[in-house]
Amino acid sequence: MAITIKDVAREAGVSIATVSKILNNKPYISESTTQHVKEVMKRLNYQPNTQASNFKYKRTGNIVFLAVTELHTAFHNPHMFEILCGAENVIRNKNYNLLFMGVSDIQDAYESVKKIVGCNTADGILVHGSVTSRLLVDFLEKNAFPHIIIGRPPFACSSCWIDTNNRVSGQMAMEYLEECGYSQIAFIGGPKSDEISRHRLQGFVSYMNINRLTIQDDFIKYGTYTKESGFLMMEELLCQPILPDAVICENNQIAMGAVGAAEKHQLSIPKDMGLITFDDYPLSQLIDPPLTVIDIDVHEMGKQAASILLRIIKNPALQVQSFVTLPNLIIRSSTQNQNKMSQSLI
Repeated sequence: MAITIKDVAREAGVSIATVSKILNNKPYISESTTQHVKEVMKRLNYQPNTQASNFKYKRTGNIVFLAVTELHTAFHNPHMFEILCGAENVIRNKNYNLLFMGVSDIQDAYESVKKIVGCNTADGILVHGSVTSRLLVDFLEKNAFPHIIIGRPPFACSSCWIDTNNRVSGQMAMEYLEECGYSQIAFIGGPKSDEISRHRLQGFVSYMNINRLTIQDDFIKYGTYTKESGFLMMEELLCQPILPDAVICENNQIAMGAVGAAEKHQLSIPKDMGLITFDDYPLSQLIDPPLTVIDIDVHEMGKQAASILLRIIKNPALQVQSFVTLPNLIIRSSTQNQNKMSQSLI
């Protein structure tokens, strides 16, 4: 015979209401009582009827993570799965189910959100930046449906969002390279339309301007997030009369192509040219030489996004628009301190 909440209350010597509050993470129950009741639950192997509880409180117990998925998404967009894992850690501990929903494009995302809201199949949505559109955001706002967008929308809105400050990442990369003694620094990135690439470039340019450093127009290149594009952009840099002594690569695949182009021109990294990229994926350590990176803790961003969404579910009027998680510099052998080398030669 299944153990009931009445059995737990009787065994623990508390009221049924107290057990119910502990099951639903309600406040005003002492830590000692909570621990005692949980120990009794474990000893009795009590499994709460979450379906009945959800029906009583008019909730589904589900949170949807919505993102565009396509062939090789895990390779091209590893951020997404790190964010997903961080969110899942928080959501699981709060007795929610995290449902991953992959869609083909932003129109498919909009139609999916309409079904979720209309059929009441989830209590909240984690909206990955890949599915963000004005149509979708306007719909969520109009229906006051609990959500948080992971990645600041590229348009003005009052919707809830969370992001990392990519401008700071670009500034950090430039600041570190200048401290190392590099002075002719280039930036090769993704498309001009890409928010992340544009913000990192803005951080780079901002640091150069503030510190009155010269920015050469030919040292900024736009491409795609591929090894082939990185190779072509680096080729363009290496065919110029003045060569950069360091290059900031906007992602690991671009960096891999850039290293290939440098090898083709018989340039040694970091002896002839320093190289730095963003995001500490396994690829950044497999490239020869291992790459210095500005790393962003997207796993932590996923955890924070989930925590904020849970707060919004409890208080739908809560408005959150926030930059979170500071980038972290990881120094490897693709850069070296030029100042120290010069001093050692004196």
